[in-house]
Amino acid sequence: MRIEGILWDNDGVLVDTERLFYQSNREVFLPFGIDLSELDFFNWYLADNCGAWHLLEQRGVTQQHIAELRDDRNRRYAELLLDAAVTPIAGVAEMLSALSAPGPRLRMGVVTSSMGYHFELIHGKLDLLRHFAFVLTAEAYAQPKPSPEPYLLGLERLGLQAAQCVVVEDSPRGLQAATAAGIRCIVLRHALTRHYDFPGAWRIVDSVAELHSLLAGLR
Repeated sequence: MRIEGILWDNDGVLVDTERLFYQSNREVFLPFGIDLSELDFFNWYLADNCGAWHLLEQRGVTQQHIAELRDDRNRRYAELLLDAAVTPIAGVAEMLSALSAPGPRLRMGVVTSSMGYHFELIHGKLDLLRHFAFVLTAEAYAQPKPSPEPYLLGLERLGLQAAQCVVVEDSPRGLQAATAAGIRCIVLRHALTRHYDFPGAWRIVDSVAELHSLLAGLR
């Protein structure tokens, strides 16, 4: 099988930022006596897209206050991104350069649930975006993953059919979004997701080296 396009998730696939997002959420909930575990984060943020806000609703926190706490979480995440000096996941820069090298036509785009200003903070000092034809952040679509809308829009921007592409994801909701869009999905597991078997994934890899080898063979 040869492909002509790759749609990439960002957090946990190109850059190691999932733990920072987990930390920013955990800090918001701690004052309410809620110690958000890594498994909680996986279940409510990576497997689903509900977050843990329902725990605050159960404690009688108003929707207005929850909206303010979301803003606090987003500000804290931005601070963590600035302080952490985010770098690409090991091997990703080399893999993207190899995939962008002259050869059969291969178009690539990023489809992320990140807000635009968080994405800019992540990539402002990196050199990865030159490999991509476009980036779709959360503001680009009405329904986030696990809806297929983000990846359907990605296909439209690539100008390709689903059968001509693959998606690279790291989360169950990303896998669900890609599958609902009819695109084969490769899952790159990491520390927060290594316990999960990702039913329905086209391929599962546990390292960037494995991913690079797989994608090189599809080109």
